[in-house]
Amino acid sequence: MEATSLSEATKIQSEYPISSSRLASIDALRGFDMLMIAGGGAFIFLLGGKTGIAFVDAAAAQFEHPEWNGFTFFDFIFPLFLFLAGTSLAFSVSRGLSKGMQQSEIRNKTFMRMLILIALGILDKNAPIDIFDPAHIRYGSVLGRIGLATFVVAILYMNFNWVQRLYIALATLALYYLALILIPVPGFGQGDLTFEGNLVGWFDRAFMPGKLRQGSYDELALLTQFPAICLTIFGSLAGDILLKSTSAMSKVLNMLLLGISGIALGLLWNFVFPINKHLWSSSFIMLTGGMAFVFLAIFYWIIDVKGYVRWSFFFRVIGMNSLVIYLAVRFVNFNASSQLLFEGFYKYAPEKWHEVYNALGGFLLVWFFLYFLYRNKIFVKV
Repeated sequence: MEATSLSEATKIQSEYPISSSRLASIDALRGFDMLMIAGGGAFIFLLGGKTGIAFVDAAAAQFEHPEWNGFTFFDFIFPLFLFLAGTSLAFSVSRGLSKGMQQSEIRNKTFMRMLILIALGILDKNAPIDIFDPAHIRYGSVLGRIGLATFVVAILYMNFNWVQRLYIALATLALYYLALILIPVPGFGQGDLTFEGNLVGWFDRAFMPGKLRQGSYDELALLTQFPAICLTIFGSLAGDILLKSTSAMSKVLNMLLLGISGIALGLLWNFVFPINKHLWSSSFIMLTGGMAFVFLAIFYWIIDVKGYVRWSFFFRVIGMNSLVIYLAVRFVNFNASSQLLFEGFYKYAPEKWHEVYNALGGFLLVWFFLYFLYRNKIFVKV
């Protein structure tokens, strides 16, 4: 890969003038996303069937994954994070190139970041790890997927323009769809999209080392990497829109147009390729990618354009240390701490509410832990 010349860097700087300040909307939306992972989603889910309010029960039902085909809001959480990883990538790579960094230097940094995230992901999914029994280690992980996606998209970002990256993503989703409906699976034939007979599962069983989460396949293993990367590509497109020296309204409208188009295409594609998080189906990617564009447009308009920033502080505290909290809720039992600290208060409430109050207490401990890091300017990045 050729090094970026001075003229190329100058061109990038003129096309994407880099602001010295962070976009608060990106941190806030990432924090909103992590809130669902760090206890907010569990709290809402536990409210189901307890209040007698139909709206609350309907909201609670949105925080449980469908068994196979279908979609709930909880399915949107990880895709949104992959999307935002691409948005942040556009800012960091553009800033690096505009300062004269070599492409090889950026590539090497993202490659090392990928390796670190893969290692942390394996630790997250397998702790305590039995290193002497590698056949029972699960190698697919959320963090590993983020690392791989950002590495691939960083290379694409430095070598292809906005339109080319859009075509690459759409072509990848089309080819993924064609592969799953045209390539025959031994014992099941072609076009089988069931839990037992899909191509993704057969490919994982044939080529993925270690343990598969679902036994017959793993939704974070091999083939599903390809559609997942498309979400990060879409995020990089959003990043470029935000970096362009155009009006704020133009940026918002462009993201809304892309978002609505993605949602519509995803819903239409659903008729022939069902929306399915487990398969990371192309319709699922288009739906969640479209939703991510819409959410980012709304957050950007409210926070960075209209200046309503204060309300987002709660989310930004979480979003600025997303890696810390993702691993912390895995290795620190905040709910146990909540019980020790708060059971003396909530034990007098009806018993069915105990788990709700305990989950709320655990989440408050998570947030104040992150607030402590924020106040002391401790931000852990890879």
